[in-house]
Amino acid sequence: MVTHTGEKPFSCSECDSCFTEFGSLKTHMRCHTGEKPFSCSECGKTFTLNASLKMHMICHTGETPFSCSECSKSFTVNASLKIHMRCHTGEKPFSCSECGKRFTQNGSLKKHMRFHTGEKPFSCSVCNKSFSDRAYLERHTLTHTGEKPFSCSDCGKSFTENGSLKTHMRSHAGEKPFSCSVCNKSFSVNGHLKRHMVTHTREKPFSCSECGKCFTENGSLKTHMRCHTGEKPFSCSVCNTSFSRTAQLHRHMLSHTAEKPFSCSVCNKSCSDRAHLERHMRTHTGEKPFSCSECGKSFTANGSLKTHMRWHTGEKPFSCSVCNKSFSVSGHLKRHMVTHTGEKPLSCSECGKCFTENGSLKTHEMSHRREARLQMTLRQRLVV
Repeated sequence: MVTHTGEKPFSCSECDSCFTEFGSLKTHMRCHTGEKPFSCSECGKTFTLNASLKMHMICHTGETPFSCSECSKSFTVNASLKIHMRCHTGEKPFSCSECGKRFTQNGSLKKHMRFHTGEKPFSCSVCNKSFSDRAYLERHTLTHTGEKPFSCSDCGKSFTENGSLKTHMRSHAGEKPFSCSVCNKSFSVNGHLKRHMVTHTREKPFSCSECGKCFTENGSLKTHMRCHTGEKPFSCSVCNTSFSRTAQLHRHMLSHTAEKPFSCSVCNKSCSDRAHLERHMRTHTGEKPFSCSECGKSFTANGSLKTHMRWHTGEKPFSCSVCNKSFSVSGHLKRHMVTHTGEKPLSCSECGKCFTENGSLKTHEMSHRREARLQMTLRQRLVV
């Protein structure tokens, strides 16, 4: 009759939860007492419910009796099949009360709610850093242990995450599962596709609060902000020179090793960086893939185009810390700074005269060569 009346006469003395049956109350009490009377005969693991033990036993037998009618994928538990079916039906029955976002699983909704509440229940035992998801904590822990448990069967490279290994494996298989809906270009990583899509939309949603410059990616904005803050978090282990970007540090490290692993197939010139080799190859091909949208002038390097665009926009992002004079090119600022310091770092090997700029030194050295040629001509005339 209780099923009709909705009455729940059996209540828990610990948490006041109520139940329609005494047996359900007894099962519930195990979550307070910690009692787990059902144990696995294979591995000794214990459970509070007999049903939980039965589900566990399937991991030893390897049995997957519940199969999907759409893709034939099999599962050990019927509940897992039901959740899987939602990827075919598109059903998302769990919705967020804060922002309305929907999820296929209640567990995914619970994790999502932590972004609204700010809850981070999983903390690192080493540095006390907290995380909203257990998986994030597990990945973070590897930064302390240095462990890379996932290794590539083809080249032996190791990774901290299985997802990173799967992405890496595509480089061996040549797999590019993410394709652009506009131009059909394919990518091995979903993030690369997202960055590519911006070339079609021209959208730059991330703007700098200091100078208003806009970027397609939040990571690019963070890197840009270092030019305002002066932050250089990447330092050389050999000479302690610091850099704002890790790519700059990698290039710098080659100056210590003198390694130049990238060589030109035309003239055998070696480069320390693949990007430098690609730019060098354009001197052979004559390719200038970067063109100005204002005047049509083309350039071999994207950096040259960016510098050129400042002549159209009038942008002068490099300013003198002494007199606040601004410049469109970093090299111009460096030359200007010498007017304040009085430094003349470039000296003539003939007479020792010093100069602030390399161009001035070269012009001066030409005067020595002209003088030498003149004296040689006079000597030849005297001999005649």
